[in-house]
Amino acid sequence: MSFFPGKDPEVGDALASDQIELMVIPNAKDIGGFQVRRALPTAKRRLVGPFIFFDRMGPAILRAGQALDVRPHPHIGLSTVTYLFDGKIRHRDSLGTEMVIQPGDVNLMTAGRGIVHSERTPEELRGAPMSVSGLQTWLALPDDKEEVAPVFENTGALRLPEIDAEGVNGRLIIGDFQGLRSPVRADSETLYADLRLAPGASVKIPADAEERAIYTLEGEVSISGDVFPAERLLVFR
Repeated sequence: MSFFPGKDPEVGDALASDQIELMVIPNAKDIGGFQVRRALPTAKRRLVGPFIFFDRMGPAILRAGQALDVRPHPHIGLSTVTYLFDGKIRHRDSLGTEMVIQPGDVNLMTAGRGIVHSERTPEELRGAPMSVSGLQTWLALPDDKEEVAPVFENTGALRLPEIDAEGVNGRLIIGDFQGLRSPVRADSETLYADLRLAPGASVKIPADAEERAIYTLEGEVSISGDVFPAERLLVFR
């Protein structure tokens, strides 16, 4: 997605939690009938680790004839990661890449010294309703990587390590987790995982990173006895 102007996301009450420093309430923006919630950056937290933008796309139902049309726009000095739960988006870029992004795939676009791309509903799918839901994050590149040659890489869902523990399942998008390693090679060292917890299940988040956060997509999450609702970015102390 391109940068869109607007007010910063709101910072909510973190309930004086021992574990949570900040609860961010995303700022919703309508892009042609399609809602995007931006959780980063915010006035009190410009980034978490390398994550400088965090956009929640949808969930939305595009009616027949309605489409997502993000026209060609540039990126420079960063990477974007697109990860869909539902729907399909056609990606085109100045490298000549043309690909329909599928749910569960990891689509890493390293802009480096510069790239132009567009994101649109595939023409052949515009005649019927379609559910669209996903995440797009922007990652800052290390200083010595900001001018690298641009590249677009797709890693199919079947290549991603599956997380399957007691009451916890999902996919490892980037990084290392519970003895698993993602094949996605990001220049920014980080951990990024899509986790689904059964009611009452729990998961330990590695404490070795200086900055850690989770985004709740559905349901509620309990952290040290404090309960937080869906569609919140929770930044740990």
